[in-house]
Amino acid sequence: MITSTPVILNLKNVDLSDEQFYQLCQDNQNWQLERTPKGELIIMPPVGGVSGNREADLNGPLWLWNRQTQLGRVFSSSTIFRLPNGGDRSPDVAWVANERWESLTPEEQEKFPPLCPDFVIELRSRTDSLTQLQEKMQEYLNSGLRLGWLINPQAQQVEIYRPHQTVEIVQLPTSLSGENVLPGFVLELPVF
Repeated sequence: MITSTPVILNLKNVDLSDEQFYQLCQDNQNWQLERTPKGELIIMPPVGGVSGNREADLNGPLWLWNRQTQLGRVFSSSTIFRLPNGGDRSPDVAWVANERWESLTPEEQEKFPPLCPDFVIELRSRTDSLTQLQEKMQEYLNSGLRLGWLINPQAQQVEIYRPHQTVEIVQLPTSLSGENVLPGFVLELPVF
């Protein structure tokens, strides 16, 4: 049976080390895997054309801004970050400031970087659970995220996540500011 929703396997009783999880991902490169701090293994289906195009439209402007400013590194949804508070997560778009990236060893940079990005974007696809994405955004915040956007085309809104603040919800279309995390970065979002 082919499914278009993520499969969540409860592995609480399986002690899967970071190295074993990394090897599992390497051995199954056609799968997009994540691991929650609760020990759940999430197998996510590939996205369709609409979501893939939207994701590229989000990554492109950030990449261009970063290429001009040289303030950090931009990562695609294929990158898994080993979060400090547990969990191995792949945001749709991620950015890490240079000083944090350069503090990692070459091996840490090569494998799953053991840090939380400074900035992430999660794009809700048609089959994503909003509650699970909101929990994932909170997981990023608990791990040191400085700014995050959860874009929800189904509700035509964006949830903006900042440390120690209430989630701000704005309606589409909108202009989103990178604030002090991504100085000078502005993303124009249309109605989807």
